[in-house]
Amino acid sequence: MKLFYFYKKKLMNKTLIVFLIVLIYPISQLFTQEKFTLSGTITDSNSNETLIGVNIIIPEIQSGTVTNEYGFYSITLPEGTYNIQISYLGFKTILETIVLSYNQIKNYKLIETAESLDEVIIKEDVEKLNIKKPQMSVNALSINTIKQMPVVLGEVDVIKSITLLPGVTNAGEGSSGFNVRGGAADQNLILLDEATIFNSSHLFGLFSVFNPDAIKDIKLYKGGIPAKYGGRVSSVLDIYQKEGNSSDFHINGGIGLISSRLLAEGPIEKDKGSFLFGGRSSYAHLFLPLFDLDNVAYFYDLNTKLSYRLNNNNSIYLSGYFGRDVFEIANSFINTYGNTVLNFRWNHLFSDKLFSNLSLIYSDYDYDLELSFVEFDWESGIRNFNLKYDFKHYISSNFKLEYGLNSIYYKFNPGDINPTTPDSGINPFKLIDKYAFENALYLDAEHKLSNKLSVSYGLRFSTFHRLGQDELNIYNNNNPVIFIEDLGIYEKADPVGTNGFSRNNVIESFANLEPRLALAYQLNDNSSVKASYNRISQYLHLLSNTSSPTPLDVWAPSGKYVKPQLLDQVAIGYFRTFKNNTYSLELESFFKTIKNRIDYIDGANLIANNAIEQVILNGEARAYGLEILLRKNEGKLKGWLAYTLSKSEQKTPGRTPIETGINNGKWYNTPYDKTHDVSLTGSYELNKKWSFSSNFLFQTGQPATFPNGQYQYNGIIVPSYEARNSSRLPSYNRLDLAANYTPKPDSTKNFKSEWVFGIYNVYNRRNAANITFRENRNSGTNEAVRLAIFGIVPSVSYNFKF
Repeated sequence: MKLFYFYKKKLMNKTLIVFLIVLIYPISQLFTQEKFTLSGTITDSNSNETLIGVNIIIPEIQSGTVTNEYGFYSITLPEGTYNIQISYLGFKTILETIVLSYNQIKNYKLIETAESLDEVIIKEDVEKLNIKKPQMSVNALSINTIKQMPVVLGEVDVIKSITLLPGVTNAGEGSSGFNVRGGAADQNLILLDEATIFNSSHLFGLFSVFNPDAIKDIKLYKGGIPAKYGGRVSSVLDIYQKEGNSSDFHINGGIGLISSRLLAEGPIEKDKGSFLFGGRSSYAHLFLPLFDLDNVAYFYDLNTKLSYRLNNNNSIYLSGYFGRDVFEIANSFINTYGNTVLNFRWNHLFSDKLFSNLSLIYSDYDYDLELSFVEFDWESGIRNFNLKYDFKHYISSNFKLEYGLNSIYYKFNPGDINPTTPDSGINPFKLIDKYAFENALYLDAEHKLSNKLSVSYGLRFSTFHRLGQDELNIYNNNNPVIFIEDLGIYEKADPVGTNGFSRNNVIESFANLEPRLALAYQLNDNSSVKASYNRISQYLHLLSNTSSPTPLDVWAPSGKYVKPQLLDQVAIGYFRTFKNNTYSLELESFFKTIKNRIDYIDGANLIANNAIEQVILNGEARAYGLEILLRKNEGKLKGWLAYTLSKSEQKTPGRTPIETGINNGKWYNTPYDKTHDVSLTGSYELNKKWSFSSNFLFQTGQPATFPNGQYQYNGIIVPSYEARNSSRLPSYNRLDLAANYTPKPDSTKNFKSEWVFGIYNVYNRRNAANITFRENRNSGTNEAVRLAIFGIVPSVSYNFKF
């Protein structure tokens, strides 16, 4: 044993030495020859909007960089003369020769234009740069692509658009959230201008909370997630809002069958500051009285952003979002819920190589349910305050560092029940508030080791402290769930006492090291293989026993009885472009495991439960699969074919040899398991006036648990059920079509408009959202009843800008 520890210590020391050599070597190379830095900001010439992900390429050395989230770029090269290519999809490419004999700051303005043959050649160089990058399992969608997709009821939807990508699904029509690589919806980190969005849907999943007119950039990380992100184990959806036009005042909007939107932007001070205000609202409920329906269902949201450049080295931003849903049935049931976020950011340029961003963020999600017929009101929610300080250090053209810190303070309100009238007979009842503090430090390095091999490696150190609360239950043996051996079931344990804590006390603490690694090896100019590994901790849990999130679900922190989820994921992929990037192929395989995935005992009650630990068991989950994405990137016909073959399972074994666990301790399908998932998306530009688009989707049916028999007990018929999630709903498939008509495409006037016509579910497929069982009153036999949300849905909308 001593010999084992001796060799283990030697191995750890050698590993540390290798890591330091890899880290220090590129820094030492800075002093071997004189180098200079080219840096600056790249913007849209029309609006002065900074552009994210612009490619700055030096073809002769097959190197380059891209602009960050604020349009900044920096590249350090040996003294010399270089040809610079600056390329961005939908904009005219800039070609320039630069003599680099001193540090230079050059800002560029890109001009929006139609594609030309030269741009296709430039894009070949861009794709060569992308193939070399170690980043994988990432999908980016432009907002213009999303706006061309056919959608239900004519409302452009960011969330539904990403479900057309490989590895991304949802629970079906009318469901909120999305699932990535077999993960649950609460395992996705959704960011809007770096602020956390806890509920991404309007009207229980019919629409997303993101106004497409206010969105600038969308990126989905499914694996190989950089160390600056943490807190969710499945994915990161990173969305940035537009900054606003600092050159001229503009208005754009749209009018649809059930909702409309309007956005205004313009300069606060020309070329230095800008504002953006956007609003969106549905109004279908205004027509319900015409059908003698005394119900209400609508949503609205507001987006705002103020941007100001103080000087060449400092810029500040203030952005916000406010959204609300209202659902009312005959004045007896009123449900309101929504997100509120506010973010102040300060960009500072310490030097031409060191960029920083400081963010102060407030995020709140609240839920309110008023039941007039029983005369009480229930409120719940989650609130956090977030401090982020991020740095990006462009050390050389072959070596970049990102590092920073993040601290989040949480307040959880599980529920507050109050009577709505003095005579209701309901006593006020407050579920115990919970508090937590989450911190993280991270370091990420991107290192080009050779012309063929690039690697990205990083480490995130996260801590989570469950802070004091008014009352915490105590159980025998710290076991809030007991197993009744004679009956083979789990039951709640009775508390043997309680403890009270002040806010300064720490009830439970967790700390985790989260390594990240990705590498790319270039086989030739057109292809590469990539691999990645990441470990991520998740300290928050969404308490829900439905397959998709609902506003009634409650967020809960890790603590004494609920452990954090821990993910380990590996992925390997092959990437190739064909015919000067006209076509591209992405092939990825992944495997991931999750420890401490919560599961619920049979008959668990999650609503207004002050001791949620009494119905929870810690289990494990795993998912693995193959993803294929074939794109056509050029020409009048563009689109992609996405296919995913995957498996997602969960297991909760017994804690002792006598316990059966959930589902007898066996693996069972998670509600998000979809064996086959196919989506075909295409758009065709017929001429300047007309363009067409279509989607086709096919998915394996969602797992379900059906009754397999029944028995009588004291005259009551009691159903018995099969093994958990061992059956499935029927397969899901759908075809959508859309046509865009621009009446005056060549008009030189400021006012421009378009009509969008769409048909959702063209062949009227009645896809099952749920199947329930009941007794037929006429025949007395049992029958299954399928619930379908949508049949064929035509739509029309009118968009304008001036």
